[in-house]
Amino acid sequence: MSMSIHWQLEHFGWANVRVSDENIEATAVASYVTGAPQYLLRAVTDIVRGLPEARAEFEAEPTVYRWLFRRQGNEIDIRLLEVANYDLPDSSGIQLWRSRQNVWALAASVCICFRDVLRDYGFRGYLDQWGHPFPRTELEALISVTRQLAQPPADPEQHSH
Repeated sequence: MSMSIHWQLEHFGWANVRVSDENIEATAVASYVTGAPQYLLRAVTDIVRGLPEARAEFEAEPTVYRWLFRRQGNEIDIRLLEVANYDLPDSSGIQLWRSRQNVWALAASVCICFRDVLRDYGFRGYLDQWGHPFPRTELEALISVTRQLAQPPADPEQHSH
């Protein structure tokens, strides 16, 4: 896999989110004031499902980090922008990271990221450190849609007998 994401809870309600590929690494900051983990998981789930575009936003008070996903076939163009505040358009942001990844590499890196968060903190530790429950439903949705798409289609010849 050529992409990795690491979600590190720094102190109550704050996380540093490091993303990297074989070329570059960048860090975004997320505050618990919005549903940053859920937003990222939902955006990736939407892209894996086949939507052409999705986005997620991390509030860093006042800075905003925007994840922009654009799908073309099984390839995803991913951009991470740093924008001075949420009122400003994407075009005003600084591009911190950009990568083109296979849809499965993206899905796997996000699933592994949150699996590692759960391993490191547990449900209770995550709640105590982040201030909100672990995004279990959103992670399960991503895992489920990834598994569904990974299944080979049924052979119609087997059902005609």
